[in-house]
Amino acid sequence: MDIQILLVEDDEHICNAAKAFLENAGFIVDAFDDGLKAWEMFYNKTYQLVILDIMLPNISGLEILKEIRKHSDVPALIITALADDEHQLTAFSSHADDYITKPFAMIILLKRAEAILRRTGILKEEICVGDLSLFPIAYKATFQGEDILLTPKEFELLFMLVQNKDNIVLRERMLVQIWGYDFEGNERIVDTHIKNLRSKLPVNIIKTIKGIGYRLETE
Repeated sequence: MDIQILLVEDDEHICNAAKAFLENAGFIVDAFDDGLKAWEMFYNKTYQLVILDIMLPNISGLEILKEIRKHSDVPALIITALADDEHQLTAFSSHADDYITKPFAMIILLKRAEAILRRTGILKEEICVGDLSLFPIAYKATFQGEDILLTPKEFELLFMLVQNKDNIVLRERMLVQIWGYDFEGNERIVDTHIKNLRSKLPVNIIKTIKGIGYRLETE
């Protein structure tokens, strides 16, 4: 799985340095110095991590994070010169995953990003749920050791369900996170892909929550 990061930082030097450092570590990075531009991009692509400065032109990083949390639980790392407890508490109350104050070493940014991605399972080589195994980097799935041939979108849906196992994942959230906020096709595309995904799984572990979404059942 190509890990894509959305970086929003209005200091050109920090932005360029962070983008280069993260790309050298193997990540794909879209970098912006304006919150509104980044906000638009968030709904056009699927990101595995968002890195946000708080003080941005037009819209603050915390405002962006609050909007993101209405639609997605993508991991978020705050980078800012605001080191006081109040801003840190506000960030964590907005469901930030970590908080780094400036100045910081780029290697620390990288290690914090990697730690978040490991906790969320994205950097794991293998994720197991019962007899089902997912290999996120390779976009590969197996059941009892046998390969399951999935399309990229089917894999992303299954990965999303595995990450939220035993919890309901809203259809709207799937549509936004995997197809993008501005997707203009029929919203029933989620149901179609779930139907195809079910047909490829040896056992039916995906339960429909009528009118709401889906849940991966581990028992």
